[in-house]
Amino acid sequence: MNGNALPSEVVAVAAVIDPDATTASTVTSDWVDMADFESIMAIVLAGVLGTSATLDAKLEQATDSSGSGAKDITGKAITQLVKASNDDDQAIINCRAEELDIANDFDHARLSITVGTATSDAGGIVLGFNARRMPASDNDLASVVEIV
Repeated sequence: MNGNALPSEVVAVAAVIDPDATTASTVTSDWVDMADFESIMAIVLAGVLGTSATLDAKLEQATDSSGSGAKDITGKAITQLVKASNDDDQAIINCRAEELDIANDFDHARLSITVGTATSDAGGIVLGFNARRMPASDNDLASVVEIV
């Protein structure tokens, strides 16, 4: 890695789940094409969880950007966050491209967050590392409106 490179040149904002009050349901990010990155890091953001709420998060994989054949990536789920002890906590899930089911052509990944029981503040961001084409910021989401 070039010591003169800016962080935004080597790490991309690949997908997000916008922070919001989420009802008891599952929300997902866009699919990330792992052909663009050697690895991703999903950061799960729990805000104030509702009464008795739970928050689960995992990475899923698919064979294309439409989510064909979607299934969990083995070993890529967090320990459940709960209202009693996890308000305003974060969790991180790391994943290398080779951890996908590449033998069966799985090459896309996404973050999935499930809020259980009560509406809760939650969000997430998926960062792409070691972009195969530099700068990494060329792979940022269109919603990234400025890099300073």
